[in-house]
Amino acid sequence: MPTRILHPSVAPHPLEVTASRREFLKRAGAGFGMLGLAGLLDSEGCLAEAVESRLLDPLAPRPGHFPAKAKSVIWLFMYGGPSGFDLFDPKPELQKNDGKALEGKGKIETFNPNPGPLMKSPYEFRQHGQSGAWVSEKFPALAGCVDDIAFLKAVTCESNNHAPALFQLNTGMTRVGFPSVGSWTMYGLGSENRDLPGFVVMYDPRGGPIGGPQNWGSGFLPSSYQATPFRPTGTPILNLRRPADLTEETQRAQLDLIAELNRGHLEEHPGEPDLQARIESYELAYRMQVEAPELVDLSGESDETKRLYGMDREVSSYFGTQLLLARRMVERGVRFVQVYSGGGHQQDSWDAHFGLKVNHDLHCAETDVPMAGLLTDLKRRGLLESTLVVWGGEFGRMPMSQGGVGRDHNQLGFVMWMAGGGTKGGASYGETDEVGYRAAVDPTSVHDVHATILHLLGIDHTRLTYRHNGRQFRLTDVAGNVIHKVIA
Repeated sequence: MPTRILHPSVAPHPLEVTASRREFLKRAGAGFGMLGLAGLLDSEGCLAEAVESRLLDPLAPRPGHFPAKAKSVIWLFMYGGPSGFDLFDPKPELQKNDGKALEGKGKIETFNPNPGPLMKSPYEFRQHGQSGAWVSEKFPALAGCVDDIAFLKAVTCESNNHAPALFQLNTGMTRVGFPSVGSWTMYGLGSENRDLPGFVVMYDPRGGPIGGPQNWGSGFLPSSYQATPFRPTGTPILNLRRPADLTEETQRAQLDLIAELNRGHLEEHPGEPDLQARIESYELAYRMQVEAPELVDLSGESDETKRLYGMDREVSSYFGTQLLLARRMVERGVRFVQVYSGGGHQQDSWDAHFGLKVNHDLHCAETDVPMAGLLTDLKRRGLLESTLVVWGGEFGRMPMSQGGVGRDHNQLGFVMWMAGGGTKGGASYGETDEVGYRAAVDPTSVHDVHATILHLLGIDHTRLTYRHNGRQFRLTDVAGNVIHKVIA
């Protein structure tokens, strides 16, 4: 129960509660109540050195549980649900049985009623690289990078509805209110660069994903660990420059006064993480005035690099710019960057209900060259070894048609991939059935994906926990297995 502030001249009602339980324990018995509380917390391991350090400086860099293969993550989130067997996992049986009903699978689970017959892929496939990985004609640039990519071809999630599926891919849970993967990463490892946010999200100019900031929020973790959104168009960060009539000395004095007042408030209300987050946000904003303008200024990048990211083409310019910014961020120690392809609804995202070919033609053209450019650029700069790149949507698509030309949602088996960061290039793990409807060999849960990401960052997913509402929570809940077969 929060403290209620009363004017000194106003006497509280005899039955009115004016202090929190923490305040009561601090005052009762000359402070012995707080000693008892400290003893209880210590007995549960809640006063460990790591917890103390997080309270004093929540963003301070911390070691993982074991040596990490990756230092940072760039997650390429294809919002809406790309079709794996139209892009990376061709199904000859699907081509052969085009127009026939799907039989022998029991009840067909679709988001929309009345699914149509099987619909073949409109794309041609070829094998590429020494690994012989199959890639659709729509990703000609990315096809040159397959020997750096580890495919997960039988990923499953728990919902075929966008919002809960998005939440699960981002937070491990289909419900709102849980910390995102990036927030858990920041909580576990802190930030390497104290002048930039440790966790950044960039979404599509057409709009953000369903659920908005809940997808990259910190949930019940302290607010210090939530993402900082960069705007998709124009200046990525508003109000970055100091007003012309405000000198550096005056601004510093203002911030020092605010910090002093906030620290005093924090001393009166110990253990309130949002107060610490507020103090840190002011200081981070001040430091970003120096570092962030240089980060977002791409004038120093060569024309060759900009072409590599597809910035010379109108269709791929926006996504290429975002991925070049992502590379510059991890280069400067940003821990976790999430970039969304697709925004708004339906054809503006990868949600191909009303025409698979029209939809994927567009979104593949927007992302192919930038993604290949990112992998190539990271590799030639020596950053791919320490940067884990993740690709995927909240689910995949059905092998049956919807309305004769589209595909419905499919959470029963879809494709994701990882590159760099200690993964095994050219690997492939898991298989869906002969038409791509359901995971058939080595099903991979979202918890498995999250456990693997944390493992590559040097974190044991079973030990990264946070006590909330009387229990220890973790990103992978009570499940998850590291996918060792895709780790080098």
